[in-house]
Amino acid sequence: MIRYECDKCGAELQANDHQRYIAKLEIFAAASPIDITPVRPEDTSRALDEVIKQLQRANPDDIEDRTYRCFRFDLCDACRKKVIDKPLG
Repeated sequence: MIRYECDKCGAELQANDHQRYIAKLEIFAAASPIDITPVRPEDTSRALDEVIKQLQRANPDDIEDRTYRCFRFDLCDACRKKVIDKPLG
């Protein structure tokens, strides 16, 4: 049996309770304009090699955290109101 509780205050919630709410939070890297300038193929190859080396040294979890994360929270009605009033707490 699945048990639900408010992720903010811990109050017990029922699966089909009209007082149970789901909040989702997505955090992702902001896209900036890409500067497209003509480059020589050997420069492109060198740049890609450098990116690959940096990725090999990096922590995969850190790369993911810097790129995209999604969170899902169950909330009771009282905590829903608090989150709406002050989303970042």
